[in-house]
Amino acid sequence: MPNVKVVQTERNRARHFFDKALQFCEAARQQLDLERYDAALLLAVHAAISGADAACVGLGGRRSVDPNHLRAADLLESVGRNAAAFAEQANKLRALIGQKNLVEYEDKRATRKDASDAVTRCERLVAWTREELTKARLLAL
Repeated sequence: MPNVKVVQTERNRARHFFDKALQFCEAARQQLDLERYDAALLLAVHAAISGADAACVGLGGRRSVDPNHLRAADLLESVGRNAAAFAEQANKLRALIGQKNLVEYEDKRATRKDASDAVTRCERLVAWTREELTKARLLAL
């Protein structure tokens, strides 16, 4: 794993990051429905980052504070000890971050397909995070 700047965080703070992930994900879906594709995509990315933070805090007691958001994906894999499910979620996050960089920092506009894909990925990552935090007894059903 590349060197990731992390901060130790109490595991019970995972709920805080999960709640942010839910808010961003719901807002992403709303923006998609309003055909605001750039906003939908960027909100989906932030939902996924917050979801990854929630998982890392809840399961590993730390989160990335690295300015390179790709390190959050690396940390997620590390927290999961490279288990297939964690690698899959980390790859979803990496794909979303790749889309974010194109839309936010370059002159590319998100298409309906781009935004729809991003929202679907964030919804799946947030749902997976909910399952993991519930198994760890950090969220109630």
